Amino acid sequence: MQVATTIYAPIEERLARVEHSLKAMPEIRSDFLAKLLSHVFDTVGKRTRPALTLLSSSFHDHDHRVTEIMATAVEALHIASLVHDDTVDSSSVRRGRATLNSLWGRNAAVLAGDYIFAKSATYVCDTGDIRVIRRFSETIMELSTGELQEMSEAYNGAQTMEQYLERIYNKTASLFTTACQSGAILSGAPEKQVAALKEYGYNLGMAFQIMDDILDFEASEEDVGKPVGNDLSHGTITLPVIIALRQQSEANPILALFDSPEDASSLSLAVEFILGSSAIEESYAVASDYCRAARRQLDALPDTPARASLEELVAYVNAMRA
Repeated sequence: MQVATTIYAPIEERLARVEHSLKAMPEIRSDFLAKLLSHVFDTVGKRTRPALTLLSSSFHDHDHRVTEIMATAVEALHIASLVHDDTVDSSSVRRGRATLNSLWGRNAAVLAGDYIFAKSATYVCDTGDIRVIRRFSETIMELSTGELQEMSEAYNGAQTMEQYLERIYNKTASLFTTACQSGAILSGAPEKQVAALKEYGYNLGMAFQIMDDILDFEASEEDVGKPVGNDLSHGTITLPVIIALRQQSEANPILALFDSPEDASSLSLAVEFILGSSAIEESYAVASDYCRAARRQLDALPDTPARASLEELVAYVNAMRA
């Protein structure tokens, strides 16, 4: 599901400048690194995170160059984390394209991801705001923590809801939070608005990841670019899995899959069990609660085209059904 272009209308020109900055990143002296980076940045994602930075900065007059630099940093950090995630997970495809590790090997992919991480940090330093720099550094730590949590908790059928929510905050919602909070800070917004946009980003990010976890079961491989049940096959415990495990603790096909993760028939049975339970609808309800919480935060903001776009983003996430 693609973000409607009308949502980005208030920041269209600014987002185009961010896109230009990202495309310019491969223009370096190392031909091999340039080739790796070109492959990464040739794929245009939804750019949700930089859009959040720009929209959150749109409520006060300020030097747009500073928030565009921040938006570039936010997206670069997101891309670097995807490169590392694909490498850790040994993924061969991302958004329908071969990953760096599948084309050039794990070592090259890790180093390219490191380069993009470092480049994102230089962008943030160019904002000159120590509060934003610190928050950005904390986000990198949270992203790494989330990936480690996912690894250490794989195939753990006893994982709690609290563990899951903490992990998806670290892996996803932390960067949504930073995108919104930093845009507000750098635009000179009053602290009440900074706090509201920070909470908006947190709730939107939590809803986004829960919806993405649901799509692991409901969407087709063509829609999401990965096989149905891919996360489950790697032992990743998501909200639908937690709910389905609670509904049938004994002789549960999910636990049988965890005992034999290479068995394709076990995966099919586990997916069928989850889809046949109430786990999907209950997960949608949790995501909708986060969407409502995000929407409420916008009441602290003036009624502008940027606020309307932020409201539309909530509606977009709430409608991310297969």
